[in-house]
Amino acid sequence: MKLQKNGGIPLNQPVKPGRTDWKEKYAPLIFISPHLFFFIIFLAYPTLYGIYISFHSWNFFTDATFVGLQNYANILWVTDSLFFDYFWAAFRATLIFVILSVPFLVIIPLFLAIGINTRPFGHNFFRALFYAPSLLSVVTVVLIWIWMLDTNAGLVNYYLAYLGLDAIPWLTRAPWVWISLVLMTIWWTIGTNMILFLAGLGEIPDQLYEAAKIDGANKIQQFFHVTLPGLKGPMAFVVIMTTLASFNVMAQPQLATGGGPGYETRVLILYIYEVGFTGGNPRAGLAAAMSVILGMILLSISLIQFKLMTREK
Repeated sequence: MKLQKNGGIPLNQPVKPGRTDWKEKYAPLIFISPHLFFFIIFLAYPTLYGIYISFHSWNFFTDATFVGLQNYANILWVTDSLFFDYFWAAFRATLIFVILSVPFLVIIPLFLAIGINTRPFGHNFFRALFYAPSLLSVVTVVLIWIWMLDTNAGLVNYYLAYLGLDAIPWLTRAPWVWISLVLMTIWWTIGTNMILFLAGLGEIPDQLYEAAKIDGANKIQQFFHVTLPGLKGPMAFVVIMTTLASFNVMAQPQLATGGGPGYETRVLILYIYEVGFTGGNPRAGLAAAMSVILGMILLSISLIQFKLMTREK
């Protein structure tokens, strides 16, 4: 009887289905099961439960009461509702932060990455220097900047007074509060985007730059015709993720300005937190509806950005 070389099974003996290929069928499921478990417990279930809660009136202490679309109405089209005014005021504050921060959080890391990618003297030191703040917690970052920017006892105003200049209310008046929030966010997060751009720059073949030099392209022309097209994928990822992160800002204004002056820096996530978890009558259903609306806005913005940045010319 002739045998196969690798299995010792006779060639004319049929193999029972399911006996030899069960590992191929179930091994992938075994490997992804830990991630699938945490995905369901910490993402899928909370998301679905949040959508369910958004159709109810609930304050954590009593039974949830179904109210249909009333929570969404108070946010979206009942203009005489205080929640309508406060929600869109908070959205405006969030949008201001996004517009002020995202361009710097993309452009500065990009040029830092280009400079470090040329491998100047001490480039590893500077790469570690710019990345180090991203390892700190947001509380640590905000406390450092409060110590520096405090109006009365801050390090920055101390040196301004030494130069004969007036103290600047960095954390108590507009537009200085926005400048402060953007500065601390840039210092904290540019390192991550810089590393992503460095990885993308490493994937651009040197032959493209050599060909551009042969064709007479200068450094600026090489940047626009070689570097930027080569970073198309990383650029799309960085812009989308940075935009999402900026829309989800909360800790910086909460810790540094308390949402002030007035409600100037009360961003949307901070307002949702206040509605859902603070006060004598928390409104979990209304906060959940606000979260769902914010999620839909972010999904729409991400899709638009992805389409615009990945379409072929």
